[in-house]
Amino acid sequence: MKRSDINKHLKQAREFFAEHRFALPPWADWTLQDWKEVSMDCRAIFKGGLGWDLTDFGSEDYAKRGLMLFTLRNGNPAEPGKTYAEKIMIVDENQESPRHFHWDKTEDIINRGGGNLVIELWNSDNADDALDTPVTVMCDAIPRTVSAGEPLILGPGESITLTTGLYHRFYGQPGSGRVLTGEVSKVNDDTSDNRFYESVGRFPKIDEDEEPWRLLVGDYATFLIRSD
Repeated sequence: MKRSDINKHLKQAREFFAEHRFALPPWADWTLQDWKEVSMDCRAIFKGGLGWDLTDFGSEDYAKRGLMLFTLRNGNPAEPGKTYAEKIMIVDENQESPRHFHWDKTEDIINRGGGNLVIELWNSDNADDALDTPVTVMCDAIPRTVSAGEPLILGPGESITLTTGLYHRFYGQPGSGRVLTGEVSKVNDDTSDNRFYESVGRFPKIDEDEEPWRLLVGDYATFLIRSD
């Protein structure tokens, strides 16, 4: 993926957040030079994986299978104390986050505004296989039951609680517009807590055709920002 394309997507995301009056912390707008010159202690940002994130799940087709997000807060599994995390995400129409579950994390996925979010759900067994059984979930504290893989649509303001071991796949409903999507959860650990139904990648391979407009979480080590 070209850095120029990543920069374009980041700028569009910044505009979308502003359109929906969703404010980010000041360091969200730091440039590469700002990061190099900062004198504040930023170790919690690096250890928590906070900041801009973009993935194409190894597909090399971000529009079809990808996700833009900003991690606002997150604890560290190795350092008990902060037990929660929060993200804000952008999901485009028909842009898929592939089927996966979490072994440890329970999360609420919230439609914060924009279009409709479609979520498909599957129970899993002890071998981590997906089951063809009805799924009962809590949507805004009210139980709902759907068939395995049945599209469940969340309009603006609606949310769903995804418990451990519950496979989920989501995307923006065609024709409804891009979705401002929130996540509130237990501590997020992308290195060991994600079980994808099929093998996927995490960070895109980047062709550095221009300087980063904003650093991604995966850029911190590359551009020599210390995390210790």
